[in-house]
Amino acid sequence: MTRIALYPGSFDPVTNGHMDILRQALALADKVVVAIGIHPGKSPLFSFDERVDLIHASARAEFSAQDASRIDVIAFDDLVIDTARSRKAACLVRGLRDGTDLDYEMQMAGMNGTLEPTIRTIFLPASPGVRHITATLVRQIAKMGGEISAFVPEPVADPLKRRATPAGK
Repeated sequence: MTRIALYPGSFDPVTNGHMDILRQALALADKVVVAIGIHPGKSPLFSFDERVDLIHASARAEFSAQDASRIDVIAFDDLVIDTARSRKAACLVRGLRDGTDLDYEMQMAGMNGTLEPTIRTIFLPASPGVRHITATLVRQIAKMGGEISAFVPEPVADPLKRRATPAGK
């Protein structure tokens, strides 16, 4: 039986922190489904298709070909637990940077556990070198013309700089 983990998020853009959690999830599951949340009221920096391409390019750059082949990327616009159920996921993977993340994620895990008791939430701690990274801060730094290469996988750096930097900076 294939053990499937669902790793939901916006991944706008995928960061080194996301890749750290993805690496840990691959060590626990046979297959990891990266589920990109699509919210009609939000305007992401990258389109869904661009985020898919950046995640796959980052996985190919950072993982073995065998591990990269165990990653699927999908969109979802319903409850994450419904997406996990439809993908036959055994668990949801959530990364934790600090206690603030834990408080929020515990609430979500409780709600999801009530909605679908057979799907577990697994909390994975961010490695010390990436705990400070958030996609929001990375986008802000990029928009102000700052150097972001320490925060994102190599395949993401140039597309992010081009997309986020205003003309003339």
